Amino acid sequence: MSSDIACKLARNAGVAMILAAAAFLSACQVRPLYSESSGVVEKLSSVGFSEAGSRVEQQVRNRLIFLASRGAGEAENPQYRVEMHATSSVASTLLQESDDTSKAGRVTVNVSYTLSATADGHVIKAGSRQVTALVDFSEQEFAKQRAIRDAENRAADQVAEFVGADIAAALSR
Repeated sequence: MSSDIACKLARNAGVAMILAAAAFLSACQVRPLYSESSGVVEKLSSVGFSEAGSRVEQQVRNRLIFLASRGAGEAENPQYRVEMHATSSVASTLLQESDDTSKAGRVTVNVSYTLSATADGHVIKAGSRQVTALVDFSEQEFAKQRAIRDAENRAADQVAEFVGADIAAALSR
């Protein structure tokens, strides 16, 4: 007789746990970031970006403008403003001991940014992102410089993708 009561209690406890889990999971909201109902696309199209101070920073800025406006160009009267600063560094990785030259390296682009509302200056999100691109160094100096520039462009485009996703996520809230 006591085993029947224990079975009923266990069954009731199991049902209660399932109902509690269902109630907890119903509070989760998973939706596409760029859905029409979220309004993120409209908010992204009203983002302005700070002027660039270097070639790499200009590359990041151009890519962010393209991503935010879906190719339509920068907003004339932005509701949001992104202040950003980008830096680039080159490091050698494979040092050839015989002639003390490097055959490969890494180009790292760092971007720090602050997203704020233009109306009141309220900071919505601040952060930084970093991307590293690998590069092979040629013995010819021009080819080496061009390879570094191409790696900077690749890293700048990739870091802009990350910053753009951060901005979209912040504006979706």
